[in-house]
Amino acid sequence: MSPLYVVSTPIGNLEDITQRALRILKEADLVACEDTRRTGRLLRHYGIEKKLVSFHSHNQARAIRPLLELLSTGKSMALVSDGGTPGISDPGALLVNLAREQEIPVVPVPGPSALSALLSVAGAPVAGMTFGGFLSPKAGRRRKRLKELLNRDGGVVLFESPHRILKLLEDLRLLAPERRLLLGREMTKLHEEFLMGNAEQLLTELTGRAKMIGEFTVYVHPEKKVQVDPGL
Repeated sequence: MSPLYVVSTPIGNLEDITQRALRILKEADLVACEDTRRTGRLLRHYGIEKKLVSFHSHNQARAIRPLLELLSTGKSMALVSDGGTPGISDPGALLVNLAREQEIPVVPVPGPSALSALLSVAGAPVAGMTFGGFLSPKAGRRRKRLKELLNRDGGVVLFESPHRILKLLEDLRLLAPERRLLLGREMTKLHEEFLMGNAEQLLTELTGRAKMIGEFTVYVHPEKKVQVDPGL
């Protein structure tokens, strides 16, 4: 039985893809992706011609069964998201679970992730870190969940859209006014930007902007700062 490959793709810069990922994309019988246009651009950039099948959060309930049937007939499949690693705040978990139930091999092809990209430049320990993903757009639910996350010992990583980033920062100003934040926007792209400060400072910086483009990855530092050995 052919495997389901879970393939990481660039979060922005098209050079951020592994040789193995390119080989799998070339060899797979088909590629299941969120947006066929976006994945099509990536494949064309590397001269890969492949059948693309739409698989996203709005159609996965009806799309999963045909994909599983193809896998069961011996077709190999690469699952990709619009960028980064499938199953990390992107569709994929349900397909992986059902594939495993049918004893279809599931093979990770690791690579880019907005989560690991931001953590690598946060300058903070990741032990005990909590990944919160996208919080609810509803204010009450968002604040309740955010309070739960902030009450844990380690740092917190969140994803947020440009349309709701100010609301998230307002909540953080209320619930954790002294915590340091690192915001990553358009990571690996031409207009990549990192902003550091508390919620009040970042609100001041972003509120004055006419337009914000690109999703944000947010790291909320732990309350306790890292202690540096004075002998170093």
